[in-house]
Amino acid sequence: MTRGQRSREIQDSIRRLLLGSWDPIGIADVPEAQDEYDTYIGGVYGLLASGASPETVAQHLAGIQRDSMRLSVELEALMPVAKRLCALDVSQRGPGESA
Repeated sequence: MTRGQRSREIQDSIRRLLLGSWDPIGIADVPEAQDEYDTYIGGVYGLLASGASPETVAQHLAGIQRDSMRLSVELEALMPVAKRLCALDVSQRGPGESA
C-alpha cells in the first residue's frame, strides 16, 4: 500500500467516525451531505498523528461546534468519539506491515 493510499484509508476512517459518532448537525443519513465534515478531517488527523489525548481531541471538536457551527457543546459528551478517534491506527504503515 502506498503512503497516499494509507492516508486516504485513515481519512476515510476519520470521516466515518465524524459522521457516525459525532455528527453535531445530524446529516449522517443524508447521502448528498457525506462530505460535510471533510474540512475537519485534516485537523483531527494532525492531532491523532501527534499523539493527542482524547481530551485534546474532544476540545478540538468542541471548538469546531462552538466556533464554526455556533452550537452549544458539552465537552464530556464528546469524550466517547474522541476516544474512538484516538484508538485509530494513524501510522503510515498499513495493518500487518512492519516498519
